Order: sequence, then structure tokens, then C-alpha cells
Amino acid sequence: MLYDVGLLIHYKYTTPAAGGRHVLYMTPANLDGQRAITSLLDITPAPDERSARTDFYGNTVVEVGFHTPHTEVEFRLRARVERSVAETRDDHSASLAQLAVALREVRSLDGGSPHHFLANSPRVRIQTMFRDYAWAQIDADSMTTLQAVETIGRAIDRDMAFEPGSTQVDTPPEEAFVRRRGVCQDFTHIMIACLRSIGVPAAYVSGFLRTIPPKGQPRLEGADAMHAWVRAWCGPKKGWVDYDPTNGVRVGDQHIVVACGRDYGDVAPVRGVVRTAGGQKSKQAVDVIPITGQDEVEA
Repeated sequence: MLYDVGLLIHYKYTTPAAGGRHVLYMTPANLDGQRAITSLLDITPAPDERSARTDFYGNTVVEVGFHTPHTEVEFRLRARVERSVAETRDDHSASLAQLAVALREVRSLDGGSPHHFLANSPRVRIQTMFRDYAWAQIDADSMTTLQAVETIGRAIDRDMAFEPGSTQVDTPPEEAFVRRRGVCQDFTHIMIACLRSIGVPAAYVSGFLRTIPPKGQPRLEGADAMHAWVRAWCGPKKGWVDYDPTNGVRVGDQHIVVACGRDYGDVAPVRGVVRTAGGQKSKQAVDVIPITGQDEVEA
């Protein structure tokens, strides 16, 4: 599938910001099954400093700095991405009972090592509530790791209500879990906490999801937001598997990867500091448009 992707993030300050510095995770990734054909990130006003690098986990990072007063800043991404996901249901994952043994045999500590995604991270803490919930969904003696991942993901999709506005970007996953409602960030953090609590390494993936409007209604430009899902390590043969708990599905060619980290804090699209005495307002809009001539497939 070929997609044209657009992302707009706009901040407006109530009083001029004397300066600022931002770290941006917006650029679609190049990885197996995904190729960023073109990618352009426009920033208004033009920053006084701009540099790009690759972080520890292999994500593309753009850093910008502003030295002069400004009342607003806009980040606009335009990209064309080719995405393909192999349709395979072969389960070569380790048995859940033997996953700990398989983990001990992994000696690498590079950015893709499962060891970095097993313990607590700043926004995701292993808690009894998550451990009890996860074990209640699965049969630890008979299931493979992949079966456990999918079973827990389907359970979260079943038991949680997707409700925009019910949580904030800094809402702890414990709070969203107790309330049984949230958005994709909450679903993803909760599933990560559940998996880590039973010994399955799990990472946070940020990206875009192509959505299709209800039948008979026009597509609204900029109506979507960035999406998030889980990447779980299922043993040395199967490796990493992506699962979308918000929709209760394995990740397919309608999911476009931007970045991967331990939790949202590692891959937030914009983070940084500004020097200002007032508050700010922000808005975000996303467009994921399939190239004309390709068949529509409902997510």
C-alpha cells in the first residue's frame, strides 16, 4: 500500500515565548515492511537551530531551537510511505513457560534488545492489578507467547471503552485501567504493563493509522490523530510482533510506524521547553490518504 501522510501540530502561546527547544519524533520510519519514499518536515517560524540524528532505539529525531520571541510554532509533516505486512499466521513463538529461558540467552544490549522492554519505565509500572488481570486471561502452561499476547490484547479491547477526552496525555495507565476507558495511548500503556508483568518484553510504537469514514459519509481531512500500539517480543524465532489493542487486531498495512520506545515519553511527537510567562493552546491533525487506484480495506 502507498500512502500520503500529513501531520500538523500547532502551538499558540498566550504571551510571546522568548525562546524554546524541541525534540521531534514525527518522521515515518524505514524498516522491514515499510519505506519512507519522501518525507518533508516544515517548521514555522524557521528555527535558529535544526539538526537530525538517530536515537538509541533507531528512531529518527529532529531537534530544533528558537532564540527569538515568537507567539506560535507549527510543525507540518508531508510524507509518502510504502507499507506492506506479510500475512502469516505461523506461530514460531516460544512457549510462555519457556520465554524467561529464551530471554536469558539473549546477550545483545543494543536498541532492539528485549531486555530494555521488560522492566518498569517512567510511564509504565508493573502493578499487581495488571499482573492479576493478565494471568486471568491466559493459560500459562499451554499457551505460546504469541497466543498470550493476542489474548491479552483482545481482552483489553473487550473490557476498555475508547473514549476521546476521557484521559489526558499524562494520565497514568493505572487510572485509565480502573476507569476502563481511554484512548490509544492508554490502551497501549495498559497492555505493555500487563505483558511486562508476566515476563513478556513489550514496547510502545507511535505512528499513524488509516481510518475509513462511516459508509456514505465523506472523509474529513485532518480528522485523525496519531496512533499507538504495542510491540511484543515472542522469542528468538518469532521475534517482535506488533499488536493494536485499541482495535483488537494484529498490526497490518494500514499502520504506519514512526518510532518505538519504552513508553510514550520516549517517542512523544513533540517535547521540549519554552521560555514564556503564559499558557499555550495546541491542535493536531492527521491525514492518511491511500494513493488513488488502490482498494479500500476497512480497519
